[in-house]
Amino acid sequence: MYAKTDRPHKTKKRPTRLADVDLSRSLTPEVYDDKLATLQRKLQRIQQAYLASGDLAVIVFEGWDAAGKGGTIRRMSAVLDPRGFKVWPIAAPRPYHRERHYLLRFWERLPPRGAISVFDRSWYGRVLVERVEGFAAREEWMRAYDEINDFERLLTDDAMRIVKIFLHISPEEQLKRFKERLKNPLKRWKLSYEDFRNRKNWDGYREATDEMLAKTSTKRAPWHVVAAENKKWARVEALTIITDALAKGVDLKPRPLGEDVRQEAAAYFDTVQDLIASTAGRSE
Repeated sequence: MYAKTDRPHKTKKRPTRLADVDLSRSLTPEVYDDKLATLQRKLQRIQQAYLASGDLAVIVFEGWDAAGKGGTIRRMSAVLDPRGFKVWPIAAPRPYHRERHYLLRFWERLPPRGAISVFDRSWYGRVLVERVEGFAAREEWMRAYDEINDFERLLTDDAMRIVKIFLHISPEEQLKRFKERLKNPLKRWKLSYEDFRNRKNWDGYREATDEMLAKTSTKRAPWHVVAAENKKWARVEALTIITDALAKGVDLKPRPLGEDVRQEAAAYFDTVQDLIASTAGRSE
């Protein structure tokens, strides 16, 4: 069972409910471009620091269909080296995993030291889609809250950082995005039968999400609910939360050049030290 300090927050301010989220938040294109560029540079500094220090992190994205999970993730993967960054899109489990504990396929995808992994949907499927659609029995998804808290406690005890983002939109905005996907041949592949099936259970998913937030938002791994009606706001807000969490307590200054590399480079460049000094501020 999870330790006392890992239990969901018991403060007077309970975890955010979907109904409490202000969906009117937005950014202008100019502000968005500036903020996104700054955040992407910070992501690069975080990755180089992790590769050197052995820090590691997991980022979990949940949210409504068409809420913008993929678009936000692409703004990360566009600037990060794939040798230390991996995205795991999670769909229905295959027969091998259906015959085993549901957490197994997530254990298998955890990052090695120095790396960052993103889960586009996650182990929370047990208390969301599997609960609402009846793929898990009541006793299975009821006990999953404790199982998930225990799972995340094990990861954070092993020095892994966990950032959990839920992207929230209105049913009206979701239908608008479905329509846009139908009209765009290059986005049509994103639309599935399940997307429309899930819409019919909107109230069930809202109830399941609120219970998930209440029971699995812990001090070690809190949930962050992000208003995603405006895609630009959602991307910047999510990346701000992620970079703040991943950078906390981490030295983001570029690592010094190894002496062996310096000596070898000196055989080709007469002004190695000048070259290094001239680029010292570029990572800022």
